Amino acid sequence: MAAALVMASTRSMLRAAAQATASPGEVLARVNDLLYADIPEKMFVTCFYAILDPVGGRLRYANAGHDLPYRQHTGSACELHATGMPLGLMPGMLYEEQEVVLARDENILFYTDGLVEAHNSGREMFGFPRLQALLAEHSNGASLIDFLLTELKCFTGEGWEQEDDMTLLTLQRTPATPLEKGKDGGVL
Repeated sequence: MAAALVMASTRSMLRAAAQATASPGEVLARVNDLLYADIPEKMFVTCFYAILDPVGGRLRYANAGHDLPYRQHTGSACELHATGMPLGLMPGMLYEEQEVVLARDENILFYTDGLVEAHNSGREMFGFPRLQALLAEHSNGASLIDFLLTELKCFTGEGWEQEDDMTLLTLQRTPATPLEKGKDGGVL
């Protein structure tokens, strides 16, 4: 129950901090200081905070101890690096801010550690190298999430019991669509 309350508080704090600054690193620093004063000892929150400019494809981001997302290019995948301690562990932390520009049809995969920490019957973990290799080989045809979940099921086997929560989220920059013009010349 405590974890659910901490997450609800964190979500509210992130929303409030986002109204005060457009810097992902500053948002995380503000929330970190608030959480440090407010959550039980030995609790913390990991968070990857990003702001996307959908027109230009610019993605600015900062990381608070979360597993690094992957940027998927055709035939390759690389981590989006940014350093920072989890939220609520120590006051006065700084969060490195990075920026990338996403090309059309590039994907970003955000995920929780339940994916990479899943293991097969031999106790081998799914792991980061496997995830990165799968992302590099995946084409944009099928859903990336469906592809990864199918690969996970093949790796773990039929009798696998999920031990940790798992969330996967993809962000894809799609090609621009032509805007329709109304009779008055305005965009519809």
